[in-house]
Amino acid sequence: MNEMNYKGYVAKIEFDPEDHIFVGHIIGIHDVVGFHGESVKNLETAFQEAIDNYLDACKELDQEPNKPYSGNLMLRVPAKVHAAVAAAAEASGKNINQWAATVLEAASHTD
Repeated sequence: MNEMNYKGYVAKIEFDPEDHIFVGHIIGIHDVVGFHGESVKNLETAFQEAIDNYLDACKELDQEPNKPYSGNLMLRVPAKVHAAVAAAAEASGKNINQWAATVLEAASHTD
């Protein structure tokens, strides 16, 4: 996935072949924040402005902005899977959190 990061917010980037522009949407929040640009530089500027405007609007409306994900992830898995994960983590010299973060990061960047 093509993405950009700014102030902890992440945007998914796509190309619109009909309008010949890059289009971005902030992911990981409930509010809808989008932006676009004709070049990478325009897109980066538009992304930063969209986040800054979003944060300013929330402040002006006296509402708490949606926060990007915290990094805490709770999972429930069968005991058999838990045991296999623990064994794999130990075999790799990592604790379960370190091992799972590595595996999830690798899995999230596949297309």
